[in-house]
Amino acid sequence: MSTVPQVIIVCISIAIAYNYMGMYGIAVAGLGMLSIISAITELDTYGPISDNAGGIAEMSELEPGVRKVTDRLDMVGNTVKALTKGFAMGASALISLALLSAFFTASKLTMANLLNPAVLIGVLLGAMVPFMFSSFCMNAVGRTAFQVVEEVRRQWREIKGLAEGKAKPDYARCVDICTQASIRELVIPGLIVVAAPILVGLALGTAALAGFLAGAVATAFVLAALMVNAGGAWDNAKKFIEEGGKGTPTHAAAVVGDTLGDPFKDTAGPALNIVIKLMAIVSLVLAPVISQYALNLLG
Repeated sequence: MSTVPQVIIVCISIAIAYNYMGMYGIAVAGLGMLSIISAITELDTYGPISDNAGGIAEMSELEPGVRKVTDRLDMVGNTVKALTKGFAMGASALISLALLSAFFTASKLTMANLLNPAVLIGVLLGAMVPFMFSSFCMNAVGRTAFQVVEEVRRQWREIKGLAEGKAKPDYARCVDICTQASIRELVIPGLIVVAAPILVGLALGTAALAGFLAGAVATAFVLAALMVNAGGAWDNAKKFIEEGGKGTPTHAAAVVGDTLGDPFKDTAGPALNIVIKLMAIVSLVLAPVISQYALNLLG
């Protein structure tokens, strides 16, 4: 249900903007939302700052009252982050629709008939891509997390005096693992996002590519809203339970939920914001080439 208000608000915005100024109005509406991006960025940074403050308080072994305050601040930060990411996703949806209109103009399309099998296939393929991309992101986070866990175990085994607090762990190695993995794991999802619209356009034609973009925008917008809201809810649920419920089966279940929620709200969800815009831009830039060399396999 958390996605319903966001979708309805964006639909109303599209209807009002189009009623007054057509597709140009939708583009201006998206630009208007982006005009306050500095304020949205400031709100979005509140969550990581409060989260880091809590981590520093815990590592410094400060009194429990300090950690309790930082946890409450972090809960507010998670809620604010969900709002700001939803705002950014709404702006991306409007901008992507404007880019889709520009693609129609660049490829000299007048309409895309859903009764055309090529267009319908394009819509279904476009709807699939956000789920595939999210799957790659989630799996990448899981693999990297296990690598960090193995590195921590290795340091406990091999660094003498670490268990007694007489030696310092190798923090740089853990950071290096995460940095390298973030670049390496991005290769396949990045190639999918760039190559998918090109392949669909060359194989099925520009009308199918228009359907592909429409399906991707619709699915990515709703999926991103779901992921961001669900991830924040799982994180906050864990913090509520930790208020006197640590060590219980309920807390263990909440930790599992938060383990899934973190990549939901911090990795896959926000990344879909970039996915829909990048696919639209690639399609727009290559529209003349695709129009000329498309195979139109379905006629």
